[in-house]
Formats: sequence, C-alpha cells, structure tokens
Amino acid sequence: MLQPFSHYGCHFLIPLIVALIWYKPKWQLAYFTMILGMLIDLDHLLANPIFDPNRCSIGFHPLHSYFAITFYLFLLIPKKSRLVAFGLVIHIISDAVDCSFM
Repeated sequence: MLQPFSHYGCHFLIPLIVALIWYKPKWQLAYFTMILGMLIDLDHLLANPIFDPNRCSIGFHPLHSYFAITFYLFLLIPKKSRLVAFGLVIHIISDAVDCSFM
C-alpha cells in the first residue's frame, strides 16, 4: 500500500511542489514539462516482461542506466534544459524510492 502511494506521489507531487515554489508565474508549463520526464519509462517496452513488480528500474533499463542518470544530472546545469532535467531527475528519484521497498 505504501509503495504505490510513495512511487506515484513522488512522480506527481514533487514536480508540482517544485513548479509551485520555483516557477510560480508559469507553474502549469513547468509542471507539464517535468511530468514529461515520465516518458523515459518507454524503455520498459524493451524488457521482457514489460512490467515486473520485483524488478528495480535503476540500472536495468537503458534510460534508467547510471550513464543516463549522469547525463540527466549534467542537464541541470544549463538553464534551457533545467526543467526537463528536473523532470528526469525527479523520475529517477521516484524509481529509487520504489527500489528501496524491494
């Protein structure tokens, strides 16, 4: 019960909090942009089975690899890519929280 709440809560609530605090004038655009970070879950389609509740995404899927995570962290530096990077990093943090329950 706690695992799905924390996982999806992190996916949806943390971007909302970030958008409302740091991007108040354009919080809706900021929130939507960060939510697009969930598109990296498309790499789950490459796995067999596509969904395995006992599998940690971090380090398993290509867009959840440590190389990709390092790239996402570097995307935080330029202002133009920061919102997208926040969405990706928040997504990775959410998945890491999910992995901690396993």
